[in-house]
Amino acid sequence: MATNEAPNENSNSTLMKLSDMGAAIKLGDEDVRKYSVKDKDGHDIGKVHDLLIDPRENKVRFLVVESGGFLGMGEKKSFIPVDAITGISPGEVHIDQTRERVAGAPPYDPELVTTRSYHQDSYGYYGYSPYWMGGYSYPVFPFHFLGPDKEPEPPSDSTSSP
Repeated sequence: MATNEAPNENSNSTLMKLSDMGAAIKLGDEDVRKYSVKDKDGHDIGKVHDLLIDPRENKVRFLVVESGGFLGMGEKKSFIPVDAITGISPGEVHIDQTRERVAGAPPYDPELVTTRSYHQDSYGYYGYSPYWMGGYSYPVFPFHFLGPDKEPEPPSDSTSSP
């Protein structure tokens, strides 16, 4: 059930990693984990490591993007709001930010993943209003997820009869 109630710092509406939930994206072809992330100029930023889900609203709120490093050493993780996505192509997510802007984003801190102030700082850094603010409109890309232990729906076939 969706709500327009503004969550506060102590709200039980926290974001969770999709990988920790045993859940799936509603349409399997919308799961962008492991996709390359490209900046607005087409430069590589990194790969989508995970998705942060708002289980209360059943929506993806952030991409967790890994960049740099070698064999897991020296990797940097960043949050990028789904609002930054301008397009998705096979194996790639395109965003409206520069590589330099993403590199300067507030650092990923797993201890702060569930705090509103951390989310608000991330939204503000990228120039977006947080999803709990009045007048927020969810981005074009659907990114809805299913609850735990659900399987993605197969893509619909427009040639089949109803």
